Amino acid sequence: MRLILNKILFICCLCLILTGCSTFKDLFSRDSKAADDAEYAEWTAEKFRTEAKKEVEKSNYEKAIKHYQALETRYPFGAESAQTELDIAYAYFKNNEPESAIAAADRFIKINPRNSAVDYAFYLKGLVNYNRGISFVDRFLPTDTSQRETSGASDAIKNFEDLIQRFPNSKYIADSRLRMIALKNNLAMHEVHIARYYIKRHEYVAAANRATTVIEKYPRTPAIPYALLALNEAYAYLNQAELASDIKRVYDLNFPNGPVILEQATSTFSHKVWDFIGLDK
Repeated sequence: MRLILNKILFICCLCLILTGCSTFKDLFSRDSKAADDAEYAEWTAEKFRTEAKKEVEKSNYEKAIKHYQALETRYPFGAESAQTELDIAYAYFKNNEPESAIAAADRFIKINPRNSAVDYAFYLKGLVNYNRGISFVDRFLPTDTSQRETSGASDAIKNFEDLIQRFPNSKYIADSRLRMIALKNNLAMHEVHIARYYIKRHEYVAAANRATTVIEKYPRTPAIPYALLALNEAYAYLNQAELASDIKRVYDLNFPNGPVILEQATSTFSHKVWDFIGLDK
């Protein structure tokens, strides 16, 4: 009986604590909203835009987003409301909030399909996905981007392809094409890395399949000679002498002075440190 009473008392105390936390959170939220209302009491739509742009210029994107959100709430139907949606999407992008940035860009596209800046919304989605997975270190140190997660790259290519197809005269086409080339080069080399990994694990059929994917799907990328080398090696281990010979002949014909072996090509100081620590083991 005493144990039951203790349990009931514990549950009651826990409920009181949770209720108190919820009440405190509500009070804090109301205080924060009241402070925002006081701060923005005299602000016009132009004031919001001006102050938000200042924060963007100072790279204070979180503050800029706050201003844009307040602008959208207070002036949802203004003459420049569409531009505000694009501006907040850009601020989300720069603040490293990719999902929010893409959601804002999609919302703009859906609501403003005939807007003169809708091509930029497609381009911005491509930029967001293009930059997924790029860390602070990647921006300042030479790293092999082809070894990163590739889902963002595939999405970015789709975004840029949509832009090119829908808006062939857009001013963002040239940059989009260049980014697509870089993305496809990375995707191709990513497949080569996987093929080499399979070879190290003695999974030669899987390695051959990956190398073949590069040759068939990314025929004009710098990864082709490395894919041929991997495919030749996989066939040799599989005792497919004729196939290995055919691949070697194709390689020698197209790359008589061939590139260095992949491991040598990527054997920079950073890669040696990486291997020494064993982070990819």
